Amino acid sequence: MTDVIRADDADAGRLSQVIADAFIDLPPSRWLIADPAARRDVFPGYFLIFVEHALASGVVHTTPDRSAVALWQFIGDRHDGGPAGYEARLAALTSPWTDRFLAFDAALDQCRVRVPHHYLAMIAVRPDRQGAGIGAELLRSYHQEIGRQNDAPAYLEASSERVCGLYMRHGYTLRADAPFYLPDGGPPMWPMWRRARRGQRGDPETLPL
Repeated sequence: MTDVIRADDADAGRLSQVIADAFIDLPPSRWLIADPAARRDVFPGYFLIFVEHALASGVVHTTPDRSAVALWQFIGDRHDGGPAGYEARLAALTSPWTDRFLAFDAALDQCRVRVPHHYLAMIAVRPDRQGAGIGAELLRSYHQEIGRQNDAPAYLEASSERVCGLYMRHGYTLRADAPFYLPDGGPPMWPMWRRARRGQRGDPETLPL
């Protein structure tokens, strides 16, 4: 069993690199930037935006060796507005591919649920540590926190059919509209929903989107 701990601000750069390394060849990543060398240059700074935002207003879980990370946000009745100065930082980091990144954001936002929930923005395990159950431990740890707090439902977008199985083992189900596709012939993504363990009415197919 892997220990799960809270990350702090000093971990931001290292954990951003973990996400970049884990996500470098995923289909949505290749859709965002086709050139692999450019992805390697852009991704650490890009993911740093989200790590810093989760550290400031959400929960960032990691492992003692900082080989894995999960970024969580609680989304209430109103969206928190996202990272401060996001569009300017995004343009500075991702030009000339900024429009593709904005289209990615819009596609995800269109599919998100509009009820209070815990949002798993990203979960990543360093490539050399994958397959050891670390991602499962990160999920389990936060789900335990959910149970101790408000027990609200959880939502995520899976980037491949393969990882859907991991999430299903932790109580997530595919939404009825899964998959959705990124624009301009982009790859599919799978929205998934985990009901609250108690007191939650409705199901992932009928909750308002």
